[in-house]
This record gives sequence, structure tokens and C-alpha cells, in this order.
Amino acid sequence: MPLSRPTSTERLVDTNGVQLRVIEAGDRDAPVVVLTHGFPELAYSWRHQIPVLAEAGYHVLAPDQRGYGGSSRPDAIDAYTIHELTADIVGLLDDVGAQRAVWIGHDWGAPVAWHAPLLHPDRVAAVVGMSVPALPRAKVAPTAAFRKTFGDNFFYMLYFQEPGVADAELGGDTARTIRRMMGGLRLSDDQSAALRMVAPGPEGFIERLPEPDALPDWISQDEIDHYIGEFSRTGFTGGLNWYRNLDRNWENTAELADAKISVPCLFIGGTADPVLTFTRADRSSEVISGPYRQVMIDGAGHWLQQERPDEVNAALLDFLKGLELR
Repeated sequence: MPLSRPTSTERLVDTNGVQLRVIEAGDRDAPVVVLTHGFPELAYSWRHQIPVLAEAGYHVLAPDQRGYGGSSRPDAIDAYTIHELTADIVGLLDDVGAQRAVWIGHDWGAPVAWHAPLLHPDRVAAVVGMSVPALPRAKVAPTAAFRKTFGDNFFYMLYFQEPGVADAELGGDTARTIRRMMGGLRLSDDQSAALRMVAPGPEGFIERLPEPDALPDWISQDEIDHYIGEFSRTGFTGGLNWYRNLDRNWENTAELADAKISVPCLFIGGTADPVLTFTRADRSSEVISGPYRQVMIDGAGHWLQQERPDEVNAALLDFLKGLELR
């Protein structure tokens, strides 16, 4: 009779002035691994990793980060700075009595993980970033850099800056938003779709994404419906507020200009991820001084850990087994 996988539990944790809904699995005396999701996602995005990591002997914590799902959604935009986001996770470690953890982040969760060893060096054993690589500090504020790069063209991070605008578009038809984002964030041979994403004009972000002919084969209707249900209830403002702190984060981390990440690091990317067309993984060496590995998954799009779970899990387990976590 096959062994059953470890069960997970869900609970609310008070941390750093907010409550986070956390999925927890594995032996509480085991080394801690924290999974930080991106936009617009949830702890649920790690559903393929949580049981595998727990079964491999790790204590897994996967929160809905602030602004998302069952966690607190503060109203103030400046409640979503990188200092607050990393401090939230430190509070989770305090809650389970762990001094250090491996921080694993995807999309916006990756900058949370990459900043952790710089802001909280004694709380980080290693870092894994997915989709968004470690990047050196920009010479100018991010939105200024984006405006110089994109000029009059559309760029979604600039579009997200004005409070209320993207919130209304994304929340106007939540099912369309989730369907198009999950089905459309990958590079394709259709250059007209790529050009539409940057073309000047009044169209919003979701309007520019193609409507998929069918769901991708890596996600079911029930799984899509889970996201739709959660974001129909919460809206998208909490997650969008992370983007609205890009410049504030840059201003408030000037002391990290020359800081280096010395813990072991892994980057996992997909060769069809459009994010890597404007973020350069080859610049990670400018900020990472410790052991560094990179795994590129051929043909994978943006939603790596959901789209290619077996390959992601194999890369994670291989990286983790080489660490001294006790």
C-alpha cells in the first residue's frame, strides 16, 4: 500500500501588524522552507510543491502574502513596501521558532526572497527565485527607467501605478482577468500579440492580452475557479499596491547599493517567460557573491511552478539537498 503524502493545514498567523493565512505542511522540527507567491496569485499557486517538499523532510510555510486571499489587505499604499513584505515572512519564522529558512519566491515573491538576505541576513539560509532574477540596484528610480525604455509605448508596470485604474479594469471581469493572465503570459510566434502589448494607446493591460482558445493543459477549470473566487472577493488592489512601491522601495534601500547576497542561490526561469525579455538574468552575478546556479526550463512560460511542477520540484530538491540546513 503506497504511503500517503503529508497533509497540510491552514491557519492565520499574526505577524508584523497583519494577519497572514498560511498553508503549513511537514515536520515542525524540520528545516523551514517559505514559499512566496506572485501577482495575481495565492499560496494555492504552490499546491504542487507543498506536499513534495514536506514529504522530502522540510517544514513548509506558504502564505497568502499581504494584500491577497485570506490575509490582511491594508488600505495604505505604503503598507506594501519591500521592508514590510520581508518583515511579514520574518514574523512567520518567529511564529514557528525558526532562526533561518530557505526563501523560495516566484514573480513578485522573488524580489521578496532576493531582498531577504540583504535586509534580514541572519534569517536566510538560501534563496530560490523563479521568473524574476536577482538584479543590481538601478541607477535611477524604476518608473523613470521604464519611461526612458518604453517612451510612449505601453508598459504594464507604469499602467499599474495610478491607483484605481488597473484595479477597475482587472476587477471589472475577474474571470476574464484570471483566464487571460493564466493563459496568455508566455512568448509565442504571434508577433502581433507581442506588439499589441507595447503599442501606444488607451487599451488597458487585460484588454491587450489574447483570449485563449482553451485553458492551458497545466490548469483545470476547478483550479481556475479557485483563483476567480478569491479575487472576486478581494479584488486586485492589494497586489497592485506592490507595484506602486517600486520607486519607494528604490528610495528606501539606498544603503543596499553595493550589498551582495552571500548565501547559496538558485534561479529557475522559463525560456518562454516574457518577463525575461526585460529582466536580465545574466546580471545576477553583480549582486550574488555566494554559490549560484541557474536552471532554465525549455518552453516554460511565466507560471513555472504550476506549468512544469515536476521539473521545478526536481530542481528545488536537488538544490535543497546540497544545503547544510541544520
